[in-house]
Amino acid sequence: MINGGTTMNFCVIGTGRAGLVHARNLKTRLPGAQLAALCDADRNALEQVGRELEIAALYDDYRDALGREDIDAVVIVTPTFLHRDIACAAAEVGKHVFLEKPMAVSVDECRQIIAVVDKAGVKLQIGFMRRFDARFLEAKAMLDSGELGRVMVIKSTGRGPGLPPPWIYDVDSSNGILAEVNSHDFDSVRWLAGSDLTRVYAEADNFKCPDAKAQYPRFYDNAVVSLRFANGALGTIDGSCPCHYGYDARVEILCESGVLQIGSAQQHGLTRIGRDGTVTGKTVRSWRNLFQDAYVAELEHFIRCIGDDTPPRVTGHDGLKALEAVVAANRSIVEGRPVQIEAG
Repeated sequence: MINGGTTMNFCVIGTGRAGLVHARNLKTRLPGAQLAALCDADRNALEQVGRELEIAALYDDYRDALGREDIDAVVIVTPTFLHRDIACAAAEVGKHVFLEKPMAVSVDECRQIIAVVDKAGVKLQIGFMRRFDARFLEAKAMLDSGELGRVMVIKSTGRGPGLPPPWIYDVDSSNGILAEVNSHDFDSVRWLAGSDLTRVYAEADNFKCPDAKAQYPRFYDNAVVSLRFANGALGTIDGSCPCHYGYDARVEILCESGVLQIGSAQQHGLTRIGRDGTVTGKTVRSWRNLFQDAYVAELEHFIRCIGDDTPPRVTGHDGLKALEAVVAANRSIVEGRPVQIEAG
């Protein structure tokens, strides 16, 4: 809520899968928000979402939407190579910015966004929804309490079921699946370990997308990254897209006095073992289901930060640090060696 009780007006820019999740939540699950407008360069997709959500204000060009004085904030869910320009344009006209991950294509673009946001005096929150998930929050509280001792090893798995969109095949312009799928992993391991990354070593290959090899020889659909943290902890991230069997997001944190395990490949963590020895279960099919409450919680937090004039829990600096690690990992893949990450 803004200004002592008026409803906050949002425009969602980008009506693809994640954009539709945010738009539906703003329409139906966030009482302090009003979904006032939608924007997408794909007119057919835009009109389809507009009909579903009964939104008449539809824009092909985000600049036209930003020109509306009654729009208080934007949710940007476009392809990553558009993030910098849209986020900066929104901040410059006084709109608060919720920006989906990955924050941008380059670390320099992240810095540009942060600088424009700071100058404009608006809020910026990055869409790392794991930080708002009940399981991750409980694990973080346990780690911060010190009851398990220091973090020694942290391992994070992030695997997506379906083919990546074609624009991701060009790793030079997209940063590949380590950005599009595993940004969440890079952010959450840094957050859970309570320490910045100082070194990464990555190996990757294209196992399942042979059609992309000729035109995009650098494209990979599987990657494993070894991590070193400033506080001495070790870690790994493994990513895959497409993995086909389901959506798989798991983290294991080995501490001095115990271990934490977050997530399961099985839906609701349920497995059936029969008398004949067969083991069956259902995998999690989509991130939309697994993190549905976290998507609501992160926008609730964003709205509250604007209303209370407090800093968001997930900042532009967090988005920059995640992308910094992704860029270093991609460099490691090319150069075949560990890559240091400078402090700061």
